[in-house]
Amino acid sequence: MDKQLLERLDSHMVLSILNEKLRLECDSLTGLVSRYELDSSWLMGSMAQIGYRYDPVSNQFKPRA
Repeated sequence: MDKQLLERLDSHMVLSILNEKLRLECDSLTGLVSRYELDSSWLMGSMAQIGYRYDPVSNQFKPRA
């Protein structure tokens, strides 16, 4: 997963990719950020802009309630 490519994609596409990686490859957000050398501030900000937040219980990004 190329972080420069992610930054150019639509945020909803990024959401889909992140949730897939969390489901299949990484057991936490910290693991995902570390494995793919992502900027956690950008990641969280990008997801917040479209109304999503990370839920550690389900290990996925979910819509804010």
